[in-house]
Amino acid sequence: MSNPSSDRIAVLRNNQVVPLLPSVLRQGGEQPWRGVILESHTVSAIEIPEHEHRELCLHLQTSGDEAMEWWSGGRHGVERTAPGSMILLPAGTRDRLRWQGASKRLILSIHPGVLNRIAAEAGASSPEFDARWALQDAALQQIVLEMGRQTSEDWPLGRLYAELTVAGFASLLLRRYAANPVDTGGIRGGLPMPQLRHAMEYITASLGRDLSLDEIAREVNLSPFHFARQFRNSTGQTAYQYLLDHRIDRAKRLLKSRNWPVQEIAHMTGFHSPVNFVRTFRQRVGQTPGAWRKGQ
Repeated sequence: MSNPSSDRIAVLRNNQVVPLLPSVLRQGGEQPWRGVILESHTVSAIEIPEHEHRELCLHLQTSGDEAMEWWSGGRHGVERTAPGSMILLPAGTRDRLRWQGASKRLILSIHPGVLNRIAAEAGASSPEFDARWALQDAALQQIVLEMGRQTSEDWPLGRLYAELTVAGFASLLLRRYAANPVDTGGIRGGLPMPQLRHAMEYITASLGRDLSLDEIAREVNLSPFHFARQFRNSTGQTAYQYLLDHRIDRAKRLLKSRNWPVQEIAHMTGFHSPVNFVRTFRQRVGQTPGAWRKGQ
């Protein structure tokens, strides 16, 4: 059995593991989220031969309005599509697809372990899903589009934001589309003060690094999903918002006390690029770093 690159969405076809689609619009290097692969495709009027999905797969159409035809489990359907149309196919689905016209789409796969772990922490068994060929969900669409934007920009917000986005995506799937919906909001409470203080100290000491959710969670001996929920319950903000607040505070101190270039301060405060630093600073402070510095 052949083994495609691990960074591609792969399916079983004729007893071989092959990419779902033959071509993909490459964006950046190694993706920062664990257990999830996202691809951006321009699809022509083609037919995808019968295949079996190894992981849950979601298509989000971003352009085009031609019909899509599908065959699966002895059933057949024709769907009229438009930007925002989605397809949700659980692991084990065998299907054949035919697009009658060109479209652009984001396609995402998520490993069962990601969903199983979050379901278990909410006190639920391993989730099952039904295939959905004409799905509309504004909240789900917004999350996938944000993941697509981050991918196209080479993840300027870093691994922590990427992993929190994945946790939100998985949680929404479990709440809305599992055959037995999982109440992920049932994980209540907050972090005990020693754990909360340690997490905050660790984040503050790591402002200049590309900090990951897994790394912070390990520091307080919790799973990433449980830590993310508990941190927000304790502080009223996500770990990423807390990280951003402290990065901007440090940037202000450096802008005021040092005559260093903005690009250097961006790097010292953990921003992937000066452009993202300027944009984030302006959003949170109301001025560019240069304008704010002149006013001090």
